[in-house]
Parts: sequence; structure tokens; C-alpha cells
Amino acid sequence: MLSFLKHGKSAAAESGGKDWATKLRQGLSATRARLGARLAAAFGAGRKIDESLFEELESVLLACDVGVEASAHLLGATRARARLQGLTDAAQIRDVLKQALLELLKPLEKSLDLSRASPFVILIAGVNGAGKTTSIGKLARLFQAQGKSVLLAAGDTFRAAAREQLQVWGERNNVTVIAQEGGDTAAVVFDAIQSARAKKIDVVIADTAGRLPTQLHLMEEMRKVKRVIAKAMPDAPHEVLLVLDANNGQNAVNQVKAFDAALGVTGIVLTKLDGTARGGAIAAIARHQPIPLRFIGVGEGVDDLRPFSAEEFVEALFE
Repeated sequence: MLSFLKHGKSAAAESGGKDWATKLRQGLSATRARLGARLAAAFGAGRKIDESLFEELESVLLACDVGVEASAHLLGATRARARLQGLTDAAQIRDVLKQALLELLKPLEKSLDLSRASPFVILIAGVNGAGKTTSIGKLARLFQAQGKSVLLAAGDTFRAAAREQLQVWGERNNVTVIAQEGGDTAAVVFDAIQSARAKKIDVVIADTAGRLPTQLHLMEEMRKVKRVIAKAMPDAPHEVLLVLDANNGQNAVNQVKAFDAALGVTGIVLTKLDGTARGGAIAAIARHQPIPLRFIGVGEGVDDLRPFSAEEFVEALFE
């Protein structure tokens, strides 16, 4: 049920704000359907605010994968505000819950400042199937719309298909892709950074092979990639983005914990919100480990990945 970021306004965002609002609402339709129908019943006109109402609300939140701790936090904040305002009608609770959710998600909305370094190096991590390579192509398009030059590093050297997919995105966006057949991920990324520095490229986005948090040897390899990047450019990587599939629900929280422990995740990209009713996991992440939610994706189109705005997200969720 949740999530995204503020990154300044891209040309695409400025020209297509209404289209994005529509896509966002459509993308959250499955979560909203699960949330909305039950909230409508709970907030029926004339119903009094009592403990049974809060028990119902808890069930609704848990059904959207908000998680036990985040649900308890939201209910506690809703109870306190209802008491403070002297509310008695259940219909009034809807806006109070909505505000509590907005306050929980707002800290995730933090700008990604690409001007901090040149080139600005972004390392992409995540499990297989999360949408890493596709997200890289969409990020490249988004950054180009902001006037930035971009170079891609095909660091997933385990899968030829991943390398080829990234090269297709490179051709589509007219972006150079540094790649090798087989070879070492760290070496590919090192070469990409050296090339970007020589050509004065603004942003380097490095793909990596998908891995499960339980594959300790592969997680150690990711640490090696990060160390090699630092040798190529001492303050890099400037951003470690973890790509999460919204369909994973509560399992996404475990992924955040594992990848953050291994790499020091600085931002999250949440993909495939349009295919799940379990988007509420972002509330759990916000409660457990409030790492900035940089971008969300709600479709397959090249412009369907956008910076996160907590207010837009909550509005689309409760509409």
C-alpha cells in the first residue's frame, strides 16, 4: 500500500502531471480495492468510534501487508488524534488515518541530489526478477529529461540476457553501455567509471546480478564491487539503490534489512505496484528501516517510474 521520492521536477513530470496522477491511481487500484472496500464498510455513516472499529482497521491494514508494528503505530496515532479532537463518528476516522499514514511515509520522501559528484555513481542491487535492469533504463530516461548525460555499466555478467537487455535500453535512450562477455562485475563497473570521467559524463548507473540475501558468497561479491568502485572514485558509489518488487509484500522488509547490512542501502526503488494488492509493505519499511523511497513504478512504459511523493501516493490510495 505505499511509497515514492522527490527529485525536482523532470520535464516528463511537468508535462504529464495529470497523466501520472491517473497512472498512479490505476497502479494502486488493487491495493486500494482491498483497502477501500473494507474501510468503506468500517466507516459507515452513524457508526460510533469504539474498540471494534479499531480491530477492523487493524485487519484491513494487515491485509494490505502493512505489518504488525506499522499497523500498531498507525492505529495508535489515529486513536490519539481522535481522542484529542473529540471525534465520535467513525466516518471522521478516515481522514485521521489518512493523515497518520502520510506522516509515517513523509520521511521517505527525500531528494536525490545528482550534483553532489561528477560522475554521480549509482549502484543497483536486488533479487532476481525485481526489475533492476528495466528500472535502470527508466532511470536513464528520467535523468536525461533533467539534462544529465548518462552511462550504463552492464555489471550482471552472469546472465547474457541481462547484458543484452541493458544494451537495448542503451540504444533506446542513446546511452553508452559498458559491457563484457562473462568477466568480473567489479571490472566492468571500474571501466565504466573511468570512461565516464574521461568523457565528463554526469551519471553512471551500474547493474549487478540478482541475488538472494541468503546467498552469502554473492553478497560478499557485492561488497567487493563496492570496494572496487571506491578505488575508481574515492567517494563512490554515491547512491546504493535497492530495487524491490511490490509483490513481495512483507518479504521486502527482510530484503531491505539484508541488503542494507551488506551494502549500506541509501535509497529504494519500488516496482510493479500496478500488479499487487500488497503495497502496504512500504509502511512496514518506513517503520522498521526508513530508508528514502526514491522512485516508484506503476507500469511498463519508459515514463512509468517517477520520484516518490508521499502526499500524491496517499491521495491516490484513499481516493
